[in-house]
Amino acid sequence: MTMVIHRAEERGKAEHGWLSARHSFSFANWYNADRMGFGALRVLNDDRIAPGAGFPPHAHSDMEIITIVTSGAVAHKDSTGSEGVVHAGEVQVMSAGTGVIHSEYNASETEPLTLFQIWIETATPKALPRYAERAFSHAEKTMLLVAPLGSPEVSFGNALGIHQRAYVTRVRLATEKTYSYTIHDIQNGMYIFVVEGMIAIEKEELSVRDAVGITDTNQCDIFAQRVSELLIIEVPVAA
Repeated sequence: MTMVIHRAEERGKAEHGWLSARHSFSFANWYNADRMGFGALRVLNDDRIAPGAGFPPHAHSDMEIITIVTSGAVAHKDSTGSEGVVHAGEVQVMSAGTGVIHSEYNASETEPLTLFQIWIETATPKALPRYAERAFSHAEKTMLLVAPLGSPEVSFGNALGIHQRAYVTRVRLATEKTYSYTIHDIQNGMYIFVVEGMIAIEKEELSVRDAVGITDTNQCDIFAQRVSELLIIEVPVAA
């Protein structure tokens, strides 16, 4: 097992008044040559958006964009005609494909919005743009949020689909519980991001907003030192 540790305080920062953001990988005005992504995972942004504020219409292409709302609600509108409000506990995916213009705003004029936005490189360039969203149960301890289009997890389950051999899983662990994650594809690695709590993987301890990229193994045992919530992003890391 090979591990690369990313500590919370090492992330990039953006403070714009209306937006407070932390970047796990190089993004916008923050550049770090050692933080260009993890395999096909290109962006993991941890955003807090002020009431009524947001991102005006802007373009994307050939990228799988996943938004996980953690508090508040985001108002989405794009050039495919998709429009709606995504609330806390809901996830949206947008395959930008040949090109899409979209905007995202805090739907509330009084409450802040917090979300994670994940960009994963597409495996299907120049596909038709597509959009989907779904609510996920707060009661489930382990929930697969995103999986490849056409996979059983999407076709017969509740996961949202993207054009990539990638999986995004939310895991909630009680204190002193262990969770074993097994990768779906031998060419994949896993990026484990600690949303809340504290965990241990082998001898490494990770706290709130720490992360670890793991390769060269098909399974990882995660021990919760206290109540924890994780995002596990499994993506291709080999050609």
